[in-house]
Amino acid sequence: MADTHCRADGPDTKDPGCDALNCPATTPAGEEGTPVIWKEAPKAITNPGWTDWIPVSGPTCLYDAEPENVLANIAARILTDFRQLPVNPGNLEAQPFPHTLKGGPTNFYATTGEQGFDVTILGQTVHLTATPANYTYTFGDGTVLGPTPAAGYSIPEAEWLNNETRTSHTYTDTGNYQATLTTSFTGTYSVNNGPPLPINGTLDITTPAKTIQVWKSEKALVADTCQENPNSWGCPGTGIQ
Repeated sequence: MADTHCRADGPDTKDPGCDALNCPATTPAGEEGTPVIWKEAPKAITNPGWTDWIPVSGPTCLYDAEPENVLANIAARILTDFRQLPVNPGNLEAQPFPHTLKGGPTNFYATTGEQGFDVTILGQTVHLTATPANYTYTFGDGTVLGPTPAAGYSIPEAEWLNNETRTSHTYTDTGNYQATLTTSFTGTYSVNNGPPLPINGTLDITTPAKTIQVWKSEKALVADTCQENPNSWGCPGTGIQ
């Protein structure tokens, strides 16, 4: 509960001239807030003894006479606010890139992480956290992987051609493919430094498309270098590279 700060019979009053916190209106037409001290007690006990709620140190401003209604109103709209956050979806990375080989594994992975935001909702300070939970890889050739909790990871260049990871993909035809990554973020929110509460819903963000150029490789024995014979097999301008 919120106990009014510096009231005449309040337990926190040190003297009649208690210096109460200043709580000006947050909007031009809004009302001033009330300085309060937050208290806690077990719900199951009748007439319990109230103690200071440790997560909030000192008085804070309350802009509604019924804080439980404010919390309910915030809970009712929190998913909408969560989905409007400027969450960074990160990037879809590929190895090798921008060229990869037909028939060989291309390693894909996501680069994103947990992000926190401090906003004001209905006059209350709210901290929101967005955490990546699932990933959907769309490889551009009609193949989709996910949703999966696997974010993937970078591997050394020496392993590109023979290391198939949980998030790698093998293209069966040459061409240019538009690959994307959709990350599904779950969230929590905390009101006025209160405990984190889960948000019932997700924020799904898709990265801009990344062009993957799939080539095929051919081998041949040649007698001359390109310096010795510019028209030799595989030299620039011959159409075989």
